[in-house]
Amino acid sequence: MIIRSLLENGQPEHVAVSGLSKAITYQELADQVDDLAAQLEKFGLGKGDRIAMALPNGLEMISSFLAASTVGTAAPLNPSYTRDEFKFYLEDTGARALILPKDNSDEARAAATDGKILIIDASIDGDGRVRFSADGRLNGNAAATTTNDDIALILHTSGTTSRPKRVPLSHANLLTSARNVANTYQLTDEDVSLCVMPLFHVHGLVASTLATFATGGTVIVPTKFNPLSFWSTVREQHATWYSAVPTIHQVLLSRAKGAHPSGAEQLRFIRSCSAALAPQVMSDLESTFGAPVLEAYGMTEAAHQMASNPLPPFERKPGSVGPGTAVDIAILDEKGNLLPAGTVGEVSIKGANVFSGYEGNAEANAESFSNGWFRTGDQGTLDREGYLTLVGRLKELINRGGEKISPREIDEALLRHPSVAEACCFGIPDRVYGEGVAAAVVLKEEATEKDLIAHCRASLSDFKCPTTIYILDSIPRTATGKIQRRNVAAAVIEAKK
Repeated sequence: MIIRSLLENGQPEHVAVSGLSKAITYQELADQVDDLAAQLEKFGLGKGDRIAMALPNGLEMISSFLAASTVGTAAPLNPSYTRDEFKFYLEDTGARALILPKDNSDEARAAATDGKILIIDASIDGDGRVRFSADGRLNGNAAATTTNDDIALILHTSGTTSRPKRVPLSHANLLTSARNVANTYQLTDEDVSLCVMPLFHVHGLVASTLATFATGGTVIVPTKFNPLSFWSTVREQHATWYSAVPTIHQVLLSRAKGAHPSGAEQLRFIRSCSAALAPQVMSDLESTFGAPVLEAYGMTEAAHQMASNPLPPFERKPGSVGPGTAVDIAILDEKGNLLPAGTVGEVSIKGANVFSGYEGNAEANAESFSNGWFRTGDQGTLDREGYLTLVGRLKELINRGGEKISPREIDEALLRHPSVAEACCFGIPDRVYGEGVAAAVVLKEEATEKDLIAHCRASLSDFKCPTTIYILDSIPRTATGKIQRRNVAAAVIEAKK
């Protein structure tokens, strides 16, 4: 069974996807995906081919993903990437085609001008159906039947000491995770999911969308999160749940000002994932919106969900991400030994949703797997009821509102400035996003903080750019000469007090 088969779970005339102006039934979506898959094959694409896409949330993105994963491997990209970022990800993925909207995609088109990548335009015709068009075709392999073990989706996860790693997820990985999410929250065909997370991440793609398809429900997909229209959308589209990062929850709380919004009474539950949810925020959400808040724990390598607090009447514990959701969770020491309940160690997982290893990165795989367990890089502890509490990150990724940012990528951008001799990027506390991006630099020629931030903006997306840059005489190091980002962060923040 492949991802496309999820559409067979819905009643043919039941609405599968609804935007703000157009709804499409399961039968219409299935027919559309089959037509788009046939078009991709006519363009010369087939099994094993990487088909990138940089599309905003909406019917075009969902249909393109399902069609691309049916024919080959889907490779969704953030539409807001810069030209340099598109170029890197297209080359690293080995994309043979790139699906784009006809408008507002200049940076992506410019990154794919070498003629090796087929540009495919996605548009909606007068009947509300997504159509593909392209100039030319590729020399492709004959169409082959997709299997459960084939790679459906390729994504990148950022590393702290190396280039981003490729994460291949099979159809079996995604189907397992989608069903785990559906079972955790007892989703049915009467549920309506409001998708506010981007569909180029597993959070929005798997939790909000594929899990809904797994039970024949309806997905509401605005182009992007809009706090001004959020509750009117919930009310008018009869949403029963939504999943988001804490940043979005906090924005909604701020706008509510303690008042219960009209439409909130329709929600069965609210899900929070992709960054830590403060217990006070959880309490405020429940008291203001009147629905149970369920914090979950996910990551790309697990095709998203690993653990979640359960629905009432079962206990949900503030500060905990809940027990494993059909995923085995253990706490390991540095040597890979299992640690008892209550002991802090590295959170490690096993399950049919967990990927088999990073693509083309034997070193990372050797470090990440112990006796069949995948080591997440997060520190945590399990209580005697099996509830997991995360206490820190072994990895030094910056988590800005759910967006994982590699400090090394910002280091390298800063070091490309002719005045910078040394650079060290790190996260700093941020009231809205949880973590913000900052850096410390040592200069060899005169430059201002404003100059350096502008330099970063020329090659990095806005969410990756440092908002604060500390200009130092030297960057703190350990006795052995190593730079530890947390030590640098502590030193510069203390110096500014």
